[in-house]
Amino acid sequence: MTNPISLKCDPSNREACSQKIEQTLKNGLWVELLPTSEKKIFVQNNQLPKGPGIIICSGGSTGGPSKCIHPYQNMNQSALATAEWLLKQGITPGKCQILNGLPINHVSGLMPWWRSKRWNAQHQWLNPVLMRSPLKLEKYCQSFFADKHKHLLTSLVPTQLKRLLDHPAGIKWLKAFSVIWIGGSNFPKQLAKTARNHRIRLAPCYGTTETMAMVSALSPDDFLQGKTDCGFPMTDVELRIGRDKALEIRTPRLAKSIYIDEQLQIIDNKDGWWKSGDSAELIKENDQIRVNIIGRTDTAIHSGGETIFPERLQERLLKGALSNQIPVESILLLGIANEEWGERLVALVRVNSACTASQSSKVFMNLQNLVKKWSPAEKPIKWYKCQQLSPNSLGKWELKKWRGWVKDQTAIIFR
Repeated sequence: MTNPISLKCDPSNREACSQKIEQTLKNGLWVELLPTSEKKIFVQNNQLPKGPGIIICSGGSTGGPSKCIHPYQNMNQSALATAEWLLKQGITPGKCQILNGLPINHVSGLMPWWRSKRWNAQHQWLNPVLMRSPLKLEKYCQSFFADKHKHLLTSLVPTQLKRLLDHPAGIKWLKAFSVIWIGGSNFPKQLAKTARNHRIRLAPCYGTTETMAMVSALSPDDFLQGKTDCGFPMTDVELRIGRDKALEIRTPRLAKSIYIDEQLQIIDNKDGWWKSGDSAELIKENDQIRVNIIGRTDTAIHSGGETIFPERLQERLLKGALSNQIPVESILLLGIANEEWGERLVALVRVNSACTASQSSKVFMNLQNLVKKWSPAEKPIKWYKCQQLSPNSLGKWELKKWRGWVKDQTAIIFR
């Protein structure tokens, strides 16, 4: 038996990567998608289900690295489910042009390309350099905008969306799309408000690598009308709430296993349900359910008898900072062990680069004032200035990395 083919995915040459993926799958083999900096994992072919298939890095933000083992059929099933969602929006999948600025070694970039193959739609990779320059991006895409017979689709992460919303050319580019899928589980409300004010057709969605992308999505019309959840589940997805409000998922496209800690592990139970790492609530509406993601169960902390979701608090703090014109760029709240409380929050803050030392000190004083009326368990016990603070290329926080960073730093303020 032939072992999986390992493919280093150069972000500047995704077209060549996609051609290699397609050929490997046609040959009935497994292909492992890797960032250029990563070593291959040593999964032998006799450990895998019958090929062809994809081994792809999970986008999870906590714990060690893991890879999802997905048979080829899971990719097709995911593409079909998203096509059915589009049809409900009045969009014919085969009459779409997909513009893709996400990495192919992650499911968020892999699946837009694969959908185009299954739908017989048009697809165009967007160079990462272009995605960082709204003016050049808008100019490059003029020919796509000129074709009024096709619906434009794209997927973005919140950091990309913010960069585009901050520039007139970026806003013009965004307004050309019929659907813009964006991860809704950590989608800042202020960003949503700005996009809504510009009538940009966002579709906040929830998906995982384990489910080969889309689990649920909010329609652009519902988004523009002020809905803030992640919409209805895809037609091939069942959802329920388990212990600790954890969202549990059952779908025929669930990964067969994951490779973690140098071994393969089955992730679903005997009835086919998989416990995700996300806390959620299911909202009943006309015999259907809407999905609202509360936060990560593995980042929730238990502090003084309370369960605290840091993501919600950091969004609340960032919104307060923006409303009060406090010059901050990013905020991350982390749980750390505390002998008395069990766990307490600490805050990492990236202030505006133009701030002087005295202005930075004032920033932290103002942030402390914003949390004065928060419950004791919600208030950060330590504050750190962190000018390199930013999420990864997929808009996710690498919590293990930032917890390691905190260990070597001196806090600016002790509460």
